[in-house]
Amino acid sequence: MNVQKNKIEIKNVYKSFGSKHVLKDFNLDIKKGESVVIIGPSGIGKSVLLKCILGLLECDSGIIKLDGQKINGVKEKERDQINKKIGMLFQNAALFDSLNIWENVSFRDIMEKKQNRWEAKKSALKYLESVNLSKSVADMYPVDLSGGMKKRVALARAVAQYPEVILFDEPTTGLDPITSDVINDLIIKLSKQIGATTITITHDIKSALKIADTIAFLYDGHIMWKGSVEEFKTTNNPYIKQMKTGSSIGPIKPLV
Repeated sequence: MNVQKNKIEIKNVYKSFGSKHVLKDFNLDIKKGESVVIIGPSGIGKSVLLKCILGLLECDSGIIKLDGQKINGVKEKERDQINKKIGMLFQNAALFDSLNIWENVSFRDIMEKKQNRWEAKKSALKYLESVNLSKSVADMYPVDLSGGMKKRVALARAVAQYPEVILFDEPTTGLDPITSDVINDLIIKLSKQIGATTITITHDIKSALKIADTIAFLYDGHIMWKGSVEEFKTTNNPYIKQMKTGSSIGPIKPLV
């Protein structure tokens, strides 16, 4: 019998900032090709988790593995090689204002000198087309684009070079419902095309239900609930019920 291997394993991870304990004994396994969506209130540590996976922050303790290899606490040169397997869509797109659109998409290729500028632009046009943006956008700058277009450019950059893992930090924040649905459809389409394992953090329950194979609820520093989309829809867990309704009454206490 074939046992599907975990692509990512996060074991007993702790991360604090001074006296604020953000991640506490955090554990999560993610299978190859799986789409996991992590939900939870604002300020609860979702973005911190992604930064720990990327190596932008170091865990205080615990282990993060990719393909069975420990990736936290490694040397910078090794970290650079690990991050070549990972694409990232940052919250609010995080495009470089001083670079035009095609340079943003091909930023990694240009910096690593893998391609000359003509080849890099040709590749960027292909990725822009994959997110339904025309060639006319390529020489524009981020300031010229709408919020939805910026998100699509950021998605094109995230899937460039066909990463094995893609991290999505609030991919639909600030977008209207129709544009959000366009971004969700593109995330599903492109992730499946390249066979990527994905982790998405979001407050958008509608988005979570659409793109997830598995939904995990982060609260008090660890995963308090995890299940399929169907289980999420039917669970009587009081934390999940409060997240779905957005009520201020319940076990989730607002950060004030």
